[in-house]
Amino acid sequence: MKNWWIRFGCFLTGYNYAIVRNSSEVAAKTVKRYTSAMLIVCIIWAFIGYCFTQRYLHGGPYGSIAGAVILVVIIVQIERQIILSINPTFWLYLARGIIACTMAIIGAIIIDQIIFKEDIDLEKINSIEERVKKALPPKTEELRNQIASLDSAINKKEAERLSLIKDVEDHPTTKIFSTESAVKTEKRTMIDSVTGKPVVTERSTPQMVTVTSNMPNPQIGMIAPLEKTISELRIQKISKDSALLNIRPALEKEIGSKVGFLDELEVMYRLITRSNVALIVWLLWFFFLFGLEMLVLISKVNEKETDYEKTVKHHMALQVKKLDAFARAAEGE
Repeated sequence: MKNWWIRFGCFLTGYNYAIVRNSSEVAAKTVKRYTSAMLIVCIIWAFIGYCFTQRYLHGGPYGSIAGAVILVVIIVQIERQIILSINPTFWLYLARGIIACTMAIIGAIIIDQIIFKEDIDLEKINSIEERVKKALPPKTEELRNQIASLDSAINKKEAERLSLIKDVEDHPTTKIFSTESAVKTEKRTMIDSVTGKPVVTERSTPQMVTVTSNMPNPQIGMIAPLEKTISELRIQKISKDSALLNIRPALEKEIGSKVGFLDELEVMYRLITRSNVALIVWLLWFFFLFGLEMLVLISKVNEKETDYEKTVKHHMALQVKKLDAFARAAEGE
């Protein structure tokens, strides 16, 4: 179990397990100390990353886990910048301190937003009310304009329908005139001058005949589609009337369903500036996170060089000598 823990610590901190295994107990304890500090920081930031992704990015369970893992990887890489430095400079310490302070502020903000969730929701009621008051007049005016437009269209269609019905009642049928060609035959009787007998002759002449027929008024078929259109317009008007009556609750629900990080940050700022208790809680979380972030840095500053670092430097020195020897041999050739 001991070797597995040291192996895991080497994986987390970036130490070479083969060198640590052959080093003294001091090097192993250093790895354990760094591992414990990094695990505490990683667990807290995994929680922060999970909650932030779930609440503000709406990532779902898998997305929130991915957010937590990404944040842990970032934290590990930041800590390794200090842990794996053989001769860290002042600027590296300063940069790590600035990052630690920034991360502590961000972490304290996110954790306090989770802790004060109910208080933030209560405070947001006033903010939602103000937003509803701003959004209500233009929304109401827009719906009323749409309803007025629908009323105008319905009245126009109703007048058209009544006009058609009146025309159908006054003229249920319509006379239709059509022209047809016909042949007119004329018979003529004449007395034959020789025989004295009557002789009948026929004469056919083409002519055009006008035929009159009664048909139902064609405007009857226009009434049904017009009534259907009027019915659809009335359904739309009823829907708009209902939306106008329920516009305030709908706006409150729509605005309240949006969870914005900046909105809650502003509410959180108002809570902290008005309440000393909220300020104390935020400061407690800030100093706690800042202390955790500084654990590795403080350990590195006050740490004496172990045989692990000496072994690494020795390997580097041997490698440098080997390269110098190769360079001299190449020049001699």
